[in-house]
Amino acid sequence: MLNTLYPLLLQLPIGTRNPDDNSPIDLTSAFDVIVFIILPILVIILYILWRKKKKKDKEN
Repeated sequence: MLNTLYPLLLQLPIGTRNPDDNSPIDLTSAFDVIVFIILPILVIILYILWRKKKKKDKEN
């Protein structure tokens, strides 16, 4: 019985986006480059700098 109900549970509700509808990142678009490449790198760099400053403040 579980085998017959399992395919029904995997269906997406009507009106929701299907994960297969996603398009790849367009690296010729400035917005995509900024959002998906530059901003994550900046977040990582700022986090590392913040941790170093926090560690330095604890030592003093």
